[in-house]
Parts: sequence; structure tokens; C-alpha cells
Amino acid sequence: MSKVTLTILSPASHRLSGKEHSVFTGVAIVHCTSQEDNQLETDIIDFYEETKVKFAELSEDLLWEYIDSGEPMDKAGGYGIQALGGMLVESVHGDFLNVVGFPLNHFCKKLAEMYYRPAKHTIHRVKHDSIPYVESFENLSDVEKDCSTSSKTCEAKKGVHDGVCKTRGSGSSVPCTPRLQNGLEETPPHCSQKLAKIFDLLDGFKASKTLFAASKLKVFDKLKDKGALKAMEIADKINASVHRTERLLDACVALGLLEKTHQVYRNTELANMYLVSDAPFSFHEYINYSNDHLWSHFTHLDSTIVEGRGPHETPHKKTCDGTHGPEVEERCMRVNHCTLKITARDIVTAFDLSKYSSACDLGGGTGALAHELVGTYPEIKVNVFDLPEIIKHSSLFQPENLDFRRLTFTSGNFIEDALPAADLYILSRVIHDLPDEKLNHLLRKVSDACHPEIVLDEDKKVPRGLLQALTINEEGKQRSGTEYKKLLENHGFNRIQIKITGNLLDAIFAVKR
Repeated sequence: MSKVTLTILSPASHRLSGKEHSVFTGVAIVHCTSQEDNQLETDIIDFYEETKVKFAELSEDLLWEYIDSGEPMDKAGGYGIQALGGMLVESVHGDFLNVVGFPLNHFCKKLAEMYYRPAKHTIHRVKHDSIPYVESFENLSDVEKDCSTSSKTCEAKKGVHDGVCKTRGSGSSVPCTPRLQNGLEETPPHCSQKLAKIFDLLDGFKASKTLFAASKLKVFDKLKDKGALKAMEIADKINASVHRTERLLDACVALGLLEKTHQVYRNTELANMYLVSDAPFSFHEYINYSNDHLWSHFTHLDSTIVEGRGPHETPHKKTCDGTHGPEVEERCMRVNHCTLKITARDIVTAFDLSKYSSACDLGGGTGALAHELVGTYPEIKVNVFDLPEIIKHSSLFQPENLDFRRLTFTSGNFIEDALPAADLYILSRVIHDLPDEKLNHLLRKVSDACHPEIVLDEDKKVPRGLLQALTINEEGKQRSGTEYKKLLENHGFNRIQIKITGNLLDAIFAVKR
């Protein structure tokens, strides 16, 4: 048998103060059987046990007193829960003995599965004051000797089907009642495991709204500026209730967005990289947009499905049409810019584009994709072609070191106007918004250009793309890779390649010979 434990050193125990950690034990049982030909047959059964332990809020004085006691020095996990270390623990979820050193209950169950399933009258429960029930088996040699090494074989011989055990020879059926380590009946797996998925879906909106609230209040910005703050200090900076702020912060800790030590909160690496508003790859604008606009699309989703109408508001790509004023125009451009900055690298490197000397990004907006393309391929020149209202604001998003000799912005309408000449055309987040008539018209224009090759990026991920499809207007459409392939072939493109990037958007590359 081999044993692995999660090691936690006592001098660093202050980092576990007020937090929950897991203790794992891995066990391998090697079952050996002598065969008639004197060969040794081995069968390996392995399992692991996880127990969650939550420490109380601990003072430095208490921790050093515990270290000075000498007890943690010979403990694999850095503390002895069965002795003085128990005073550090607030709660235990799972097998207490697993934390002490060995998952005895799980081990005994595995042995029983290997050899036999004891009858109820042979089980004697022994209760001790400080540990769970332990089941001891007697006269096991008389019980179902023909049940061999595997629990599946044993269950098959006994006729276990859908929670009902058919007793051999009797033809009668009785409910199979699993036992928990404390002698209590446990919830059938179909209840606990499958319902967990439902509960995750039910609670999903709560996690989203927690992120939305923290982002809108700029909690992550305050913590990045100051490094670490208490709930009272953060509440003062965002002008909010201390009690409610503390609840919000604790929820962010549970979601892995913040860390908490001794009532002090700080950003995680994830928050500093993506949630701070001025971070290079910040998602701040898109998160706020999701809260202020996309959320409303799903509020009355049942009504829109029954009535067959589109969402209450159009998707952000459609709001950039010059009809909502400069403020709205600039905001929706910021939303598009932040999402494309995160995905641009994976899109432009999905295929080798080094042989192309010119590219035209149709509907390229702020030029986020073009920036990455120019930076990745030193020989290429890119022309961003978009509506005049978009090009007018594009200067707000250009990096300081941009080489304008290789990147230009041209005003126009890719549906109505002639397309700029290029070796490569890029359609980024354009196709799924267009009705079929306009889409086919655009692809015909690209196809008619001289020896065009095109790169598309679309989010037909499951379930992300399918959820996004719920907010697309009636004219637009989400498509699968097969549907894109057929669409492009209809316009003379072949050598179609699809690349799953692992990012928000995937890429499609097509060539017309």
C-alpha cells in the first residue's frame, strides 16, 4: 500500500487561517493469487479519500505556541488533528481518520468488495466517543465464498439491478440500502451526483452577479492600488455598507477571485490579469456590458421563445451603427476591443499566414486583430475596413508603438462598397450577425476578388456558442464547422481548415483556387 498526503508546513499555517483545505490519501491494494501452474496472479485495486478541513481564524501567537509545542514537527501534514492540532480546526467534512493518517473505513469497504459482502447479522458496530462508527466483520469465511476479487463481479452474481438486490435461490427482491461510515443510510448516487449538476446550473447566475457587482464597484481596482485591504476599508472606498461589502468579498474569495488572510483581502493573480480595469488583457468592459445589456436578454428568455421575437436589445455588434450617439459607440468599441485583445493572438497564429503580404480586416473595428497580425508577421500590411462612425473613434485604441506604415484604417461599408484589394480577407465576428441574403452577397464579393483567401473566427463552442445564439437577432445565425464548410464551398472556396484555439473564438481558413 502506498500513501500520499497533502503536506502543509506549520510555519506557513497562517496562510490556511480561516480557509478550507483538502487532505488526500491514495491507497493501492495488491491482491495476489497462486494459480495451479504455480504462477502468481496479481490484481491491483486503488482508491483515494478526500477530507476537507477548515481552519479557524488563527492568531500568530496561537500558531507559534503550537509550533513551540513540538507536535507538528513529525506530522506529515504539519499538524496533528487528533491531538493539540485539533484546536486549529473549525470543521471537518469527510472521514476524520483520513486526516489522522489512514482512511480505515474506505479501506475496509474495499476489502469487503474484494472478498465478500457480509450479511447484516455479522456486522457489529462499535461506537467510540471521539471517532465515527467502525464496522467489524466476524465469521466472514461462511459468507458467499464464491464472490471473488471485484465488487462488480460480486454484484453481478447477486443480481443487483437499479437499486434492487435479487437474493440467490429465493427469487425475491429487496431494496439495496447502501451504508455510510456512520451507520446511516447514504443518498443513492443518482440523487447526489446528478443533482449536483442541477444545483451548479441553479447557482450559476449568483456567481455571475457576484462578479458583475464586484466589477461595477471596481473592487479589484481598489485592491490593486492598495495591495490588501480590510472589508471596512474597501466599503469606505466604494461608499457601501460594511456588512454587505464583507459578504461580497467573501463570495469573491469562494469563487477564487480574491484571497483572504486575517480579515485582509487581496486580488488573486487571475483578478490582476483580467478583472482590473486598466490591465493589458482586462475583461472589465465586457463584464460590465454583460451586466448592463446582455443580462436583460436572458431575463425574459421564456417570453421571447414563446412569442418568437428577438431579445429586448440587439447584440453589441449591431449597436455600433452610429445611431446611439458617440458615448454608446465608444463603449461598444471598448467591449469588442477587450474581447479581441484576449483572442487575437490565438486567431492570427491558428494558421501560418507568413506568406501573405497584404490583408483586409472587414469590420475590423478598433484594429485589435490587425495589431496582433502586424506584430506577428513582419512582412504583412493590414487595412482595417469599417463604417465611418467606427473608424472615427479607432484612434482611441491604437498602441503608442504602432507602425502606421503597415496598418491603415479605411472608411466604408463592406456590404455596399467595393472591397479594398488584398491577398487575405478577415471576417471577425461578422458572419453570425448577417441575414442570409447579405451574407451570401458579402461572400460573393470576397470570392470575386483576385485569388482571395479568408480567415473567419466564430464562437460556435458548446455550450458557449449555443448560449450566445439565444441573444442573436432573428436575422443572424450560429453555425457549426460543417455548416461553415458548406457555406464557403457554395462560394467556390476549398481547402477549408477549422482550428479549435481553446480561446473564446475558433478560426476557419479557406482558400479559393
